[in-house]
Amino acid sequence: MLTRNGQSGGEARLHYLDGDIEVLEPGDYVTCAVTGRKIPIAALRYWSVDHQEAYIDAAAAASRMVNGKGAA
Repeated sequence: MLTRNGQSGGEARLHYLDGDIEVLEPGDYVTCAVTGRKIPIAALRYWSVDHQEAYIDAAAAASRMVNGKGAA
């Protein structure tokens, strides 16, 4: 489960699981694999377990799954 331990700042390193996330290195955000935009950890809703990537929204996730890599 995603928890905060008081450390913040910078990009987090996460391990994406089915319906959950494991924090490898804490941070404030992750980067969308399709758009390159920063996703605040609290707003992270879309990711791929197979690709171990985060997505800013459903459209970015769908683009990645259909096209292999979406347009920025």
